[in-house]
Amino acid sequence: MKPLTTRLFAWASLFLISMSFTWPVHAQTVAEPSGSTGRSSYDSTEEVTLTGRISSVLTKAAPGMVAGSHLLLATSSGLVDASLGRFALSGSGTPGLRTGQEIEVRGVMRTRKDGSFLLVRTVKVDGEAFAIRNEHGFPLSEQARALARQKTERKGESQ
Repeated sequence: MKPLTTRLFAWASLFLISMSFTWPVHAQTVAEPSGSTGRSSYDSTEEVTLTGRISSVLTKAAPGMVAGSHLLLATSSGLVDASLGRFALSGSGTPGLRTGQEIEVRGVMRTRKDGSFLLVRTVKVDGEAFAIRNEHGFPLSEQARALARQKTERKGESQ
């Protein structure tokens, strides 16, 4: 029979390894900072579409913002903080976003203690649509965006 300390070490190691597989999934589901409304899931039935002109492109979040890149979008209703997430402006197949450009964004509005922001799911610029998040609100990596674009192109070819 193995000593108690060896068995405890084995169980603790197994627990830590299993937690390492679940931690990244849990970390991605939190879409809002603390002090927000408490809704962390993305509900596509709450999606809104906004059009406006880009007043600023932030490749990194300013203090107090949700992590990732952001657009400050001037709409007819005022300035909107559009959260693009970590991957939207990196890699190939990214929307070429620049100040002054007219765009359309679709996503879900969220509130935090110092204001509201839009979790962007899609960006439409110059007639071309770009997937930023999936239908559950998870940010798409460069590889996932490429796959989504291929699926969209195939659907267009079959119609």
